[in-house]
Amino acid sequence: MNLDLTGKTALVCGSTQGIGRASAEELALLGANVTLMARNEDSLKDVMDTLDTSLGQIHRYIVADFEEVEGVKKALEDYLRLVPDIHILVNNTGGPAGGPLIDAAAEQFLKTFQMHLINNQTLVQAVVPSMKKAGFGRIVNIISTSVKQPIVGLGVSNTIRAAVANWAKTLSLELGKESITVNNVLPGYTRTGRLDAVLTMRAEAQGKTVDQLSTEMESEMPTGRFVEAREVAAAVAFLCSPAAASISGINLPVDGGKTGSL
Repeated sequence: MNLDLTGKTALVCGSTQGIGRASAEELALLGANVTLMARNEDSLKDVMDTLDTSLGQIHRYIVADFEEVEGVKKALEDYLRLVPDIHILVNNTGGPAGGPLIDAAAEQFLKTFQMHLINNQTLVQAVVPSMKKAGFGRIVNIISTSVKQPIVGLGVSNTIRAAVANWAKTLSLELGKESITVNNVLPGYTRTGRLDAVLTMRAEAQGKTVDQLSTEMESEMPTGRFVEAREVAAAVAFLCSPAAASISGINLPVDGGKTGSL
């Protein structure tokens, strides 16, 4: 199986923690040059220094805040003037605050739409020309299993994630003949800061401790445990590899079998 990404450059968003960081680490291990993108420069430097360089990889970073779409666009445009070739894009942006859909303000939808779908579109438009030129492109969007089965208490997230999934499927149809694949990875309950926030919110609402709720939720997993970030990252890395050239337009759950749909 050809998993070799030597000579390829990957742009990984939200890559200073959680699934984004784990994805950057896995891609580097496959030989890719990794460009990290996040808002905290100190954290970016720290992560960059931990990435594998045994195959001569050169790693870089871009400072950008995903709440500022124009800022993200400008930061990437400036970067591409120096490093014009991006072969892999991993879109990964933090989820919105939880809560019932009926209570959500219009501003929450607009902000989340900008952070996720509009940022994704902006990044894709910037990097696809170099993918076409190279005859190789991989776009992987980290979304959520909510695109298959809505998650109670995450109303805005459920709505916007579904929009991103449809956007990605459409894009896969448009770019397939250019040897560019577009796929979505759907993490289930994964040990990250996002899960900690969800546990805290739900525990307070249910009058339980976080430990109690965590134990209950893990017991409902077919595997009996939460997913690890590195396990999601392994799926991301595979979809970015040459071996996955004919896999495009899919939603791949990495959820320990929890999602109740085919």
